Amino acid sequence: MGSKDDDSQITEGQGYAADINSIREAQARIAPYVHKTPILSSTSIDAIAGKQLFFKCECFQKAGAFKIRGASNSIFALDDDQASKGVVTHSSGNHAAAVALAAKLRGIPAYIVIPKNAPACKVENVNRYGGQVIWSDANMESRESIARRVQEETGAVLVHPFNDKYTISGQGTVSLELLEQVPEIDTIIVPISGGGLISGVALAAKAINPSIRILAAEPKGADDSAQSKAAGRIIKLATTNTIADGLRAFLGDLTWPVVRDLVDDIIVVDDNAIVDAMKMCYETLKVAVEPSGAIGLAAVLSDEFKQSSAYHESSKIGIIVSGGNVDLRVLWDSLYK
Repeated sequence: MGSKDDDSQITEGQGYAADINSIREAQARIAPYVHKTPILSSTSIDAIAGKQLFFKCECFQKAGAFKIRGASNSIFALDDDQASKGVVTHSSGNHAAAVALAAKLRGIPAYIVIPKNAPACKVENVNRYGGQVIWSDANMESRESIARRVQEETGAVLVHPFNDKYTISGQGTVSLELLEQVPEIDTIIVPISGGGLISGVALAAKAINPSIRILAAEPKGADDSAQSKAAGRIIKLATTNTIADGLRAFLGDLTWPVVRDLVDDIIVVDDNAIVDAMKMCYETLKVAVEPSGAIGLAAVLSDEFKQSSAYHESSKIGIIVSGGNVDLRVLWDSLYK
């Protein structure tokens, strides 16, 4: 799977890497290994937002984030011969922990390439699940080259953080659950980075309800997706600068077509708005949410959203709270600097 060339991952028909069938297959495959996460709501937050909000709490997921869905789908789709050599990935955090955990559940080795600037709490998760940590420099070139070297040395299968059919299909199961739990949702707001989550969510949701609105939430210091959408092609930034450490990746050739075609708009918010949303999650929802997980709420409360046509056309909004692995030292620094 992950080591095949990309063309082999494109399905027939609409030309996307995943579809409702692959997402339903993923749901059946990963059911024994993931939580069906709850929906939370708050009348207090609804009053502030002026909308009915439904928080899909992937912060309560195994390994603390939605990433276990794509990782377990990728790893349990391997045949025994492929699996015996283990898996390798590169990630700054939640995907790394998810691959380590899914590999542990399958009983195979996991080689995890992690940049030196990754949050300590996320590295600790990888160690806890028995992943073998291999350090890289804090840039994508270093991450990818070291992962390739490990692949060549071990024969391990690459489990890509986002640009892979199995990863996208696994992440799409969030959408299936959300629309089973709250079928009347008319808008879903999803954090965007490499695009695996939003691609899966959009493909599933639009197959179930073609008129549903899919909005991305992106940090101002890493707004490559918004720039890509505006330019009509993938834009990669020279640097990123945001508290949302999970949202620093760039779109891939499999996620970009879905974002281009099926994501209705991208709402860009600054780090202060993300921190405010985190505080609201802590104080009102009583849920520990990492910056990347709070960005959907930040987007709903933003002036940009409130001035858009989407705001006036939305009444019941699903917000994907993507994870809860907070590096509290970063949070306190941001609150008290």
